[in-house]
Amino acid sequence: MFETSEFITSAVKKEQYPNHQHLPEFVFMGRSNVGKSSLINALCQKKLLAKVSSKPGKTITLNFFLIDKQFYFVDVPGYGYAVQSKVERLNFGKYIEEYLTHHENLKYAFLLVDTKVGPTKDDLLMYDYLQYFKVPTYVVSTKSDKVGTTKLHQHKKMILEKIPTDHFIMTSTMTKKGLEELKNIILESLS
Repeated sequence: MFETSEFITSAVKKEQYPNHQHLPEFVFMGRSNVGKSSLINALCQKKLLAKVSSKPGKTITLNFFLIDKQFYFVDVPGYGYAVQSKVERLNFGKYIEEYLTHHENLKYAFLLVDTKVGPTKDDLLMYDYLQYFKVPTYVVSTKSDKVGTTKLHQHKKMILEKIPTDHFIMTSTMTKKGLEELKNIILESLS
């Protein structure tokens, strides 16, 4: 599994979504620079599948990636990046909301939270938003390699105090921590 992956299209409205076969979808969400593109690339073992930028706020569309011709990963614009204009942020909000509330193929939202930083105010709002719309959600803490191994438990506890959930995975694209577990969650949801 996860043997083939390809970028299909970018979209800002429902008419542009590529999924005419109604394949399952998994959306990756989080603040700018939390590592959404890096995580998608690591899962697919392809460095340049999703564009990774050193400058936050580069993703401005919903980007659809077809995996093994069986399901899609959807990379959405990051939130909380101050340089984006208020109008841009409102536009992102509108088409992300349209996607989340009117997309019957969505299996899971993966809400990415920086392990070291912990959940921001925007992360908490997004988690509440996903819960309000009853979107099945996993909280995925990223960049766990940036925290010393002795402090990992402490950071996990801090995240789960702010976002109490049983659906939590700690990951690192550098050490590959949690990637197999995340793949298994995706594959189990397909069966």
